[in-house]
Amino acid sequence: MNHFLEISAVILSALAVWLTAQRNKLCWPLGLVSVVLYAWIFWHAKLYSDTLLQLTFAAMQIYGWQEWASQKSISNKISVTQLPSKLGVVSVAAGVISSMLLGSLMANLTDASLPWLDAALTSFSLVAQFWMARKYIACWGLWIIVDAIYVCVYGFKNLPLTAGLYVVFVLLASNGLRQWTKALNLQRAF
Repeated sequence: MNHFLEISAVILSALAVWLTAQRNKLCWPLGLVSVVLYAWIFWHAKLYSDTLLQLTFAAMQIYGWQEWASQKSISNKISVTQLPSKLGVVSVAAGVISSMLLGSLMANLTDASLPWLDAALTSFSLVAQFWMARKYIACWGLWIIVDAIYVCVYGFKNLPLTAGLYVVFVLLASNGLRQWTKALNLQRAF
């Protein structure tokens, strides 16, 4: 049963990221189902921090779904935009501060493996998710960086299947960056 749930979560996650790259609003409900499945899986695996992250992602999925649903479009594809500089600086600062706070908590209060790196990846995953919900192309560059580091972390922790999934995420994020850049160029042409 757990194996089936994990396979389902992997497939839904990859499909949701692919749909996001295609600027299709269905990415959010599929993403919501995948993170809820992962929360269930991580809870039963007693990975409580990862469970909390997935629940936070669930809230971000709902936020993104609302953001994208509020945009009217004929083709079911959202318009994309550049990240405003000021918001970029504030978001990165929030990522750094939350990385330090969460890293300190994990380093001092738990037996977490790689507490500082894990905290930074968690924090910047949330920044990338927020940017994605707001339709900022910069989300893809951040996802590429975060997911590439996750590949190394999961490889180091001897989780080769999960590392492989994150290789796929890097490829999907690269495709997302290409697709959204193309879309923005088309939007500017009109």
